[in-house]
Amino acid sequence: MSLADPTSDTTPFFSDDSEAEGSEEPGAGPSQRREEEPASGVSSLRAVFTVIVLCFINLLNYMDRFTVAGVLPDIEQYFGINDGKSGLLQTVFICSYMFLAPVFGYLGDRYNRKMIMSVGIGFWSIVTLASSYTPKEYFWLLLLTRGLVGVGEASYSTIAPTIIADLYIKERRTQMLSVFYFAIPVGSGLGYIVGSKVDDLAGDWHWALRVTPALGLVAVVLLLFVVKEPKRGAIEARPEHTLQRTSWLGDMKALCRNLYFGIITVVSGILGVASGAEVSRRLRLRTPRADPLVCALGLLLSAPFLYLAIVFAQASPIATYVFIFLGETFLSMNWAIVADILLYVVVPTRRSTAEAFQIVLSHLLGDAGSPYLIGVVSDSLKQTDSYLWQFRSLQLSLLTCSFVAVGGGAFFLATALFIEKDRQRATNYAPSDDEPIVVPKSGRSTRVPVSSVLI
Repeated sequence: MSLADPTSDTTPFFSDDSEAEGSEEPGAGPSQRREEEPASGVSSLRAVFTVIVLCFINLLNYMDRFTVAGVLPDIEQYFGINDGKSGLLQTVFICSYMFLAPVFGYLGDRYNRKMIMSVGIGFWSIVTLASSYTPKEYFWLLLLTRGLVGVGEASYSTIAPTIIADLYIKERRTQMLSVFYFAIPVGSGLGYIVGSKVDDLAGDWHWALRVTPALGLVAVVLLLFVVKEPKRGAIEARPEHTLQRTSWLGDMKALCRNLYFGIITVVSGILGVASGAEVSRRLRLRTPRADPLVCALGLLLSAPFLYLAIVFAQASPIATYVFIFLGETFLSMNWAIVADILLYVVVPTRRSTAEAFQIVLSHLLGDAGSPYLIGVVSDSLKQTDSYLWQFRSLQLSLLTCSFVAVGGGAFFLATALFIEKDRQRATNYAPSDDEPIVVPKSGRSTRVPVSSVLI
């Protein structure tokens, strides 16, 4: 079959015969292959190991992303830059990651995904390691390497979930994706912790950037020898149905028909964040408890609209979109405010740890486990396997999100009772006589007993 054939379902890019979709073993009859080999072409045991490897790499991705944040004060001091320039490190990375994701999405739908990820992760590991040797006079070079790191991460993040999708279906797929995305909060928190601890132990922030590259090379080996490329869509395709590839423009036209929800989310998110910050700013003139009150108001107002959006999902798509827009707008009001609250109730020397804890806890109580829990509730409510009950059970399980929003609003109202006291405590914080303080030492910060600096 020609490589230029758009209907080909092979993976010609660095593909090997053992993993080509449609490869056959000599002497094996069709009935024997159907009995011994799953539709995906990957055994159940190897599929589990594949998910484990993908989770490990996703963990490394987010560790690397947040390692820089854990050593950012030392980076600023080393290069002599201000907060604005240090913020460019994340901006450059996100821009590279954002604009290159569609490129790797295109490649991942057409060529061997395992090899694309292997090359991408290897490239990411080398670039990250190289960034740790950036000379003091070349901050622009560190910016460049962080941008190139986005190339490697885009090659992985866009492709890995599709491999899981080709290994599992229905509830089992939801469970595996939940495990996969659980690596986000864990990796983010570990990035802060490992970065700062390695910096402290080595006495040099450069070593913090050399941990994930070493693990990244291990990940490449695991990808090459453990992960097997599954057959695209075979596990969920009907026997009489064959999947055909279309052009990139054709893909985009088809996807645009499914993007209404995404557009609504983008617009409502922008309006919600902006309006939340503005309302909080105006309300601060009247009460110091403005921030948690605005967060509580946003969650409490979002709950009925999210509830109505789910209820009207079957009867009126237009009404559903309207309610989703209103619900997400109010829901987004707390994003910037929560970040601000976290910073002003924590002393500066503990903010990175607080950020890490907040990331881990928010994802742990949110998107890490919620897909699985929603699926469990849906399964418990489903009475038959009909399409109507599949829709109805999932609809009823999603209604729990509205009540969680009400609970979140109640917690923010409770926070309003303590916010002023906590902020004053952080503002007026002073180390006690028995607590070590932070003083400069050889261009770095170090903790020493108070008695050693008293005259």
